[in-house]
This record gives sequence, C-alpha cells and structure tokens, in this order.
Amino acid sequence: MPLQISAHFHEPTYTVAYLVWDDATKHAAVIDPVLDFEARSGRTGTQSINALLAEARGRGLKIYWSLETHAHADHLSAAPVVCKATGARSVIGADITQVQAVFKPIFEASDLTPDGSAFDQLVREGDRLPLGDLSIEVMATPGHTPACVSYRIGDAVFVGDTMFMPDYGTARCDFPGGDAAMLYRSIRKLLSLPPQTRLFLCHDYKAPGREAYVWETTVAEQKASNVHVHDGISEAAFVAMRQARDQTLDMPALILPSVQVNIRAGHFPPASADGTVFLKLPVDKL
Repeated sequence: MPLQISAHFHEPTYTVAYLVWDDATKHAAVIDPVLDFEARSGRTGTQSINALLAEARGRGLKIYWSLETHAHADHLSAAPVVCKATGARSVIGADITQVQAVFKPIFEASDLTPDGSAFDQLVREGDRLPLGDLSIEVMATPGHTPACVSYRIGDAVFVGDTMFMPDYGTARCDFPGGDAAMLYRSIRKLLSLPPQTRLFLCHDYKAPGREAYVWETTVAEQKASNVHVHDGISEAAFVAMRQARDQTLDMPALILPSVQVNIRAGHFPPASADGTVFLKLPVDKL
C-alpha cells in the first residue's frame, strides 16, 4: 500500500504521535507530535520526538507537515522541534482562533494574536494537503474543542480525541467551547465512512480488563461496540451521558502548561530579560 503509518506511543501522557508517508515519493507528515515535559521539575526533553525524526531519516523521508488535530490539554506539542528540524509547516483547524480568544486572557498571553498566525497554515472542512502522490483531506470534527479536525488519507483517518477505543468511549466536552451535541454529530460523520475505514486514535488509556495499549480500530468496530456511541445511541442519550460523566472528571494533569503552549503552536511564552521562560498557573480560573 502506498500509505505507510508508524505509531509512536508516549506512555507518560498516553498519547500517540504518528509518522505517515507516501511510500512511492517518501513525502511524509507528523500528526500530534509530543514534547517530553516533567511538570515537577519544569524540564522539557526531545527524546520522544527525536526517535520519530530518527525513524524518518532512516527511511529517507522528507517531512512536509506537522499536523495538530486540536490544541491538546494533556501534552505539549513538539511541532516547533519538527518544523525546525525538517522545514515542515505547522497546521491546525481554523477555529483555533476561538480557543486562542478564550485562553489568551486566562494566561495573560499579551504576545499572542488570536488569529491563528502562530501556526503556518489553518485548515477547514474539505481542504486538502498534498502528501506525495497522496492527499490529506481535512474533516472538521468539533465537539471536544471547537478547533478539532481529523485527517483522512485514503482508508485511514486520524481522529484526534473524538473517539477512543470502543471499550473506552469518547472524548470529554467540558473544556471551553466544548459541545457534546456537536461531538455526537462529528462522530456520526466519521461513522458514516465505509465500514472498513481505519481509525487511528490520539490516546489510549487501557480500559478496565485490557492489558495492552491499542490505538487502531475501524468504523465497523466503533459502530458495533463503542460503549458511548454505538449504533442505536441517540444524540439526546449521548449528550446526557457525556455531560453527566464530564462532571466527574478531574482536569488533565498537564492542562495548564499544555494549553498555554499549544495555543502558541507549541512555542513557549517569550523569555524574560535574563532568558528564563516562565509558564503561568492561573489560580481558580478553570
């Protein structure tokens, strides 16, 4: 098959970053790259993303795109590392502007213009990005956040946080701009694709009773057995379940450092006069 996919699982944040490429031309993209970050010490690292980039070099790939499915709240993006090393362009859904507008005042991000210009390219429903002889189709899939998009390449779709494995369910919708009804419609759009379509997830948390991490499923499997949104679950029932469940969930451990970095396309806030970079922890804001 011309499309090749290599998954890089980052266990500290349960995140899957993907290296995808057209085997004929060796043109490649990275989806949801992860920066190592130790919250207790404030230290960053590039071991994980360096392993992905090393694989790309070993395979003779040229990376053209660093794609984000949304502004993540559970890990810091390594897009700047990818772009600096390869010349790739950073890409996210155009409605990132809504997310930036909400969080700019919370983090007093005076350096940030909430117009999406921190990213190299904004994309919308139906846009296509070239990947050698292949094409990356953008699908707007909001609900978890307003800016969520999925990327479809042939029979593979990279769905971000819209869905997890069938035994785990679906993404929360209680972040600013989240909307359970919108998520339901986005999921139904994904599940209207051919049954054999492969779905690649951004996270796995190992549902109770399962011992292995997994991140690939199909439209048919999700329609048959997703515990939150299998066929037969109405929008009203899903919304009621999702809203009740979200009220029981803690905030992600890295939400405060992650969001203020990720709305800047993975860049940290400007350094102080002595070159030190500071992240802000707004108290009682979320």
